[in-house]
Amino acid sequence: MPESPTIAIINGKVWTGEKSSQEPQAVAITGNRITAVGTTDEIRKFTTTNTQVIDAQNRRVIPGITDSHTHILFAGLQLARLDLAKASSKNDFINLVTKEASRLSADQWLLGGQYAIEHWPNPEQPNKSWIDSVTPDNPVFLTRSDLHMALVNSRALELAGINRDGPADPPGGEIERDPKTGEPTGIVKDAAMEIFFKLIPPPSEQQNRTAFEAICKRSNQWGITGIHDMSLPEDLDVFKTFCEQDRLTLRVSSYIETPDFENELSHMRSFPVDNSMFRIAGFKAFVDGSLGSRTAYMCEPFADATPETRYPRGLRAKCAANWDNFCTMLRWAHDRKMQLAVHAIGDQAIHDLLDFFQTLPDAKQARHRIEHVQHLLEMDIKRFAQLGIIASLQPVHKADDGPWAEPIIGKDRMEMMYAWNSLLKSGVTVCFGSDVPVVPNNPFAGMAQAVTGKMPDGTICVPAQNITIEQALSCYTLTPQIAAFRENQLGTITRGKLADMAILDRDILTIDPDKIPDTKSVTTIVNGKVVYQ
Repeated sequence: MPESPTIAIINGKVWTGEKSSQEPQAVAITGNRITAVGTTDEIRKFTTTNTQVIDAQNRRVIPGITDSHTHILFAGLQLARLDLAKASSKNDFINLVTKEASRLSADQWLLGGQYAIEHWPNPEQPNKSWIDSVTPDNPVFLTRSDLHMALVNSRALELAGINRDGPADPPGGEIERDPKTGEPTGIVKDAAMEIFFKLIPPPSEQQNRTAFEAICKRSNQWGITGIHDMSLPEDLDVFKTFCEQDRLTLRVSSYIETPDFENELSHMRSFPVDNSMFRIAGFKAFVDGSLGSRTAYMCEPFADATPETRYPRGLRAKCAANWDNFCTMLRWAHDRKMQLAVHAIGDQAIHDLLDFFQTLPDAKQARHRIEHVQHLLEMDIKRFAQLGIIASLQPVHKADDGPWAEPIIGKDRMEMMYAWNSLLKSGVTVCFGSDVPVVPNNPFAGMAQAVTGKMPDGTICVPAQNITIEQALSCYTLTPQIAAFRENQLGTITRGKLADMAILDRDILTIDPDKIPDTKSVTTIVNGKVVYQ
């Protein structure tokens, strides 16, 4: 070790993420790099009075966790908005909306959501009649937990110019209507939500910064040191500001969510693209919607589709409605060495996307990603490995979807739902994330779900897809770095790599898997600095 460490972690149980017959006890950090890994006695020899010595007290030390799929700024903003995740009935839902409306001024938008009705005793779909009488002076926009569907009230519909006479559904979206009267119900899906995005006032610069700082702090408490963010173009200014002010406590790799790659490329050139704390990694695009909103694009109709169902197999997203144009856009980005992170949930959406990637002669080198990969055709699993496509999954979604998915897709299709074990066995690079704010970004809840497959009622959903805790931990530490071309810098506790790691309050490798979700970080280190303790 050429110089004394600035931080020394001693008396720990270090899971390095590398295959080894011995378990180290200690780690030395100098500046922002790991400079030694070994026994406590070995590391102590190099410490000085200027070294910050952290006694891990026999706790588990792991590489920093990377959440491979976030909407981080939106998640921060949601912290200050109405949270309907706690609603467990129609009355709960209405009461929470009533309370929120009472504190707003007239004409102020009531925003929030995260509701999911599937766990309610009576899973009745919300509609505008629930909330119109308690929100007469406020337009309302409340997202379902998956962010692919929203409930709006009559005031918001009026502002948007939506009534029984029109407009027609936009490509890639649905304005739900009463089949008898044509009256809008208040439910809008996917591209139809964009009508309201244009009406809702954007948050102020200060609101964005406050929101981002809050969600970063919450993430650090779980040992999260980095994110792969599905960023809106306007989010980049916040990341850049925090980076320039040396205030980032998460490494941010941004995949820019835009329907127009070519125009956005010029905007991207004004941002640092190779900073170790903030970089623009590529583009985000959508093929379809979600299962809960019935907009996932499936090979066969949903099992609960009726003759009145307007889109029995789901539908392609707005930007993918013209498939040839969509593929031309993806190829344009690929030819310019931009990595692609493409949302595809339904089995048909994934199959079509793999067909496109198969047309790229150098697809394997590009490490393009498919986000969510929730419903697969068995024949397509091996194609991920053959084409070098990254499978980016969010394990906690399985706990959300599992209890009610079978009536929607049928028993046979359940076997290829969240098929991380099948993918890993086929040699696919699988990385895990949360999709926050769709669910909280607790990575330990995700690890537990991948290991146990346990649903809220205690039943096990598709146990054949369960994996080991070390596999799950690797999917949150090393493989996200492979997905972002950073495995030589991050992902394991290895001499010479950047110093991102966490000391945990319990040993997730040995405890009862049911206790893993309650894990917290005792100390989180990012780029050689303690950001949470």
